[in-house]
Amino acid sequence: MKKIFCHSLMLFVCCIFSSPQSFSYSMEKKKAQLDTATFGAGCYWCVEAIFQELKGVKEVQSGFSGGNTPDPTYREVCTGRTGYAEVVNVVYNPATVSFKELLEVFWKTHNPTTLNRQGADIGSQYRSVIFYHNEEQKALAEKYKQALNRENAFGKPVVTEISPYRSFYPAKTSHQDYYAKNKDQQYCRLVIKPKLDKFRKAFGSKIKNK
Repeated sequence: MKKIFCHSLMLFVCCIFSSPQSFSYSMEKKKAQLDTATFGAGCYWCVEAIFQELKGVKEVQSGFSGGNTPDPTYREVCTGRTGYAEVVNVVYNPATVSFKELLEVFWKTHNPTTLNRQGADIGSQYRSVIFYHNEEQKALAEKYKQALNRENAFGKPVVTEISPYRSFYPAKTSHQDYYAKNKDQQYCRLVIKPKLDKFRKAFGSKIKNK
């Protein structure tokens, strides 16, 4: 009788831990292990295309951060008077790619020495900026920036803004996955592709397998 009871108990336990609810809990736990970084480095179409190819990155969404008025439109941000910057929210797995590695990609794929400008894109909405989500991100970003300036890595001072994350407003759907959907457009061919090529050459071993 005891053996039958023990066998039944084991079956009951197995059923519980193999149930859909248990699987759902496991997935939620894995999801909870993801982290988010927010970067601005000029036009968000360029930044989005780069981080989408990086191993460990689960999702990249283009949008706006750093301003005060709620739910800004693209036209409003383009005036340069809202305080918002074009940014990307990068959802990543820290077990695969660290925040420090994200910082390396961020700083090596744009010009962080030009204030409120990236190439032909001019205005505070195109500024180089890191919106940190916690004190660890803040400390790592500040330490990295100090090292770049100490070593004169770019020949000029790095002017990247490092500020606390407050809010994020996604850009409209037509501005998401822009390069992937519009590779033949002139801006994609002349501006985004050269940046992607540079990124792929510098970080070849860290690019997702396609």
